[in-house]
Amino acid sequence: MNQSDLIHVLVYGCQQEQAISLLKSHLICHIETSTENNQVLKFTVDSPFSCDELKTLWSKRPESEHIDILFYRHDAMPTLKQAGCLFMDMDSTLVTCECIDEIADFMGIKDTIANITLRAMQGELDFSQSLRERVNLLAGLDAKVLETVYQQRIHLTSGAEKLITTLQQHGWQIALVSGGFTYFTDQLHQRLKLDFSQANVLEIQDGKLTGHVVGDIVDAQSKRRFLLEKAQEWGIAPSQTVAIGDGANDLPMLDAAAVGVAFHAKPKVCEQADYSISQAGLDALLDLLED
Repeated sequence: MNQSDLIHVLVYGCQQEQAISLLKSHLICHIETSTENNQVLKFTVDSPFSCDELKTLWSKRPESEHIDILFYRHDAMPTLKQAGCLFMDMDSTLVTCECIDEIADFMGIKDTIANITLRAMQGELDFSQSLRERVNLLAGLDAKVLETVYQQRIHLTSGAEKLITTLQQHGWQIALVSGGFTYFTDQLHQRLKLDFSQANVLEIQDGKLTGHVVGDIVDAQSKRRFLLEKAQEWGIAPSQTVAIGDGANDLPMLDAAAVGVAFHAKPKVCEQADYSISQAGLDALLDLLED
């Protein structure tokens, strides 16, 4: 069989024997080769189904809730051998928390704001409207709390530094585009030596949050526009663009990229993204990129 006809498979969250059983018995794949490397199992398979059809079949299996199986063809993936760019969301993607929820904790209203955040990320609420509503609830908070949140609550997601460092070593551009706040993205930009970042500006007067943001809100369409504009500015081929995020406001950005990855994401995002990773760290993205 021609190698280009074979489908490559990545499996996270189970042992090799179980993975082989799932592929053979339930997804009708003939396994050509297999390897085991740290957190990932890699297979090359022959199947009568396309990658998209296999993804749909797998999503209907109950095991998909705790096991990730990604199907792809090498010739359809970006490569580390050429210049490329990665656009990342911040909250619950690059970092482990939702920053606005942690800020709200210092006002005793974390549960209230976290509920709005969750509904917005699930696509149940208009993002811009919900952000204004949440920020308005923070009016009067001492702005020094932002630094406390950054120092005490903001933690990089597992695998983040490895992913970014590896891509930078291969000459890739890295961008952080967030519906969160510049207070955090600016510091992460500097710390991780990123190439571009964009987020919302919290208005501060007399050392306190006013309950407003300054300027236009970075929403779903903004994220998409930044990816397309910066990729063109950097001279990156459309086929070499990758985006990763967890919320509904990331979907246009994921769709605009050659490869869009849902990361520990809401169900709507997992369903619509090209690939979904829920059982591994951010560095699992490197397994998808041909080196």
